[in-house]
Amino acid sequence: MRNLIRIKLKHLAVIAIAASLVSCGDPATENKTASEVTKPLASPNEATKENINQSFDQFKNDLIEEFWKLNPSYALYVGYYKYDDQLVIPNESANKATLEFSQEKLAALREYDVNQLNSNNAGDYYIIENQLESSIWYISEYKGGEWNPSRYNVAGAFGLILNTDYKSLDERLRTISTRLNNVPAYYQTAIQNIKVPTLEHTDLAIQQNKGALGVFDKSIPDKMAESSLTEDEKAELKLKLSSATTAINGYINWLESKRKSLVDGAAKDFRIGKALYEKKFKLDIVSEYSAKELYDRAVQSKQELHAEMIKITHQLWQKYFKDTEIPKDDLAAVKMMIDHLSVKHVTRDQFVNEVKRQIPLIEAFIKEHDLVDMDPSRPLVVRETPEYQRGFAGASVNAPGPYDATANTYYNVTPLDHYTEEQAESYLREYNHWILQILNIHEAVPGHYVQLVHANKSPSLIKSIFGNGAMIEGWAVYSERMMLEAGYANNEPEMWLMYSKWNLRVVMNTILDYSIQVLGIDQQQGLDLLMNQAFQERTEAEGKWRRATLSQVQLTSYFNGYAEIYEFREEVKKKLGERFNLKEFHNEFLSYGNAPVPIIKRLMRAKLNIN
Repeated sequence: MRNLIRIKLKHLAVIAIAASLVSCGDPATENKTASEVTKPLASPNEATKENINQSFDQFKNDLIEEFWKLNPSYALYVGYYKYDDQLVIPNESANKATLEFSQEKLAALREYDVNQLNSNNAGDYYIIENQLESSIWYISEYKGGEWNPSRYNVAGAFGLILNTDYKSLDERLRTISTRLNNVPAYYQTAIQNIKVPTLEHTDLAIQQNKGALGVFDKSIPDKMAESSLTEDEKAELKLKLSSATTAINGYINWLESKRKSLVDGAAKDFRIGKALYEKKFKLDIVSEYSAKELYDRAVQSKQELHAEMIKITHQLWQKYFKDTEIPKDDLAAVKMMIDHLSVKHVTRDQFVNEVKRQIPLIEAFIKEHDLVDMDPSRPLVVRETPEYQRGFAGASVNAPGPYDATANTYYNVTPLDHYTEEQAESYLREYNHWILQILNIHEAVPGHYVQLVHANKSPSLIKSIFGNGAMIEGWAVYSERMMLEAGYANNEPEMWLMYSKWNLRVVMNTILDYSIQVLGIDQQQGLDLLMNQAFQERTEAEGKWRRATLSQVQLTSYFNGYAEIYEFREEVKKKLGERFNLKEFHNEFLSYGNAPVPIIKRLMRAKLNIN
């Protein structure tokens, strides 16, 4: 976990990203609009401009280095290993250091006149400003560490050190040994920090920390047995591992005891309410819309998708229901068609293998149609989701950061062995023959995996490190439609119907998240929304409800980013006319790293001279 800002592991998770990925926003400067962020730059004296930009480059380098000192665990996720043996204890002292750093750097940043910066630095300016303001807001107002026990989990960084060959195994184990020193204090501090937790985050923390135990009582010991450590080093490491597992078990036991009172009504409501939600939306998404405006747009998109699905269902009806009269209720007819098609799916024991089989086929289509550059030197590894990452999303990507860009990208796919037969069948119907392909496009190629490979090549470390979740998720959603528009699956109506259902889920993510966190709908209303208006299977709907109780705003990033990217592409296509090239547009768009879409739009317009 990072002190400066919580990242979503895709989770971003989890990113989230997490891959582990930072979501940027602009909460503190309430009067700064998207149009102001994207306004053209003035043209000052070039000599003065050059000096200012050199100074700003140095400011960025110093800021990043100090940032890693405060956030050594996050540094690991971007491939910066200078502080790999340090585990920060999440106490008041750490919060104070982060707050002072953010305030000091924000003041220094504002000494620069953004109109005298070049386009790349101007984009970085807004990202840094947003990141620092975000840090202050998360510590002083959001205060997630007081009510979200799941933010305390040390396993991820330890697992990354163990499984990344950035130095010898013996050296990595010695690094782990040093980091282990702070694990007991880390969890003791976590217990002290938590005031009134939510029941939902308490359950997630219990589940994920139980999964974390495997890193310390199995994964590390197994690697230790393969190492050349001395017997004394091994003995010392075993003692520290024992202390770590004791600390984790102590945290789990404390949470389980705490949970008893939460069940009786002492828990904090997981809903954050309208005021915090709007601030968090502004902070995390960096949108040209407010949260309410995006919600209204999503409602409109839902109606448009329903109309398209009704049209396709009528087109397919005679093919699949020749002897059955089509229902007068159009949505009922759509549901019948989707239910009928959804029985075509892989078996539960072949789910992970089928994902592995599909990836090279999708890659071949992208190459054949020349849609976007891919780099075969940056491997994608499909694997079962590690235990300590399970419980939030069924599929996610862990990508290397810009400092270690050639390391493996992992496509995590959770096997279905934790489901009953009924739950597994429901899940497989949701991820049926067509939708599983769309999932792989979204998560891997040309979605998250391809985008993050490009991001790591961006000349701006700021844009890669402080990634915007709406851009990252929006690109993955955009890539789905782009692939179908390019002729993937031969334009068969079944695929377009299932894509519409999948895209409806993106729209519903926004509607559901806002409806839960701001409008206060209950679980039954949420399931009705997902199952009867978005045609989702019960297992998927229940999982989405759970996810929406564990996060806020993140679910809106998909629709927001997708809408902004798609609209921008159409704008560029219209203005360039015959000069428009889809692959060139994609490569250029992705070259700006993980910057918010409004900033990318501003920079690309200037470069293409289409302002």
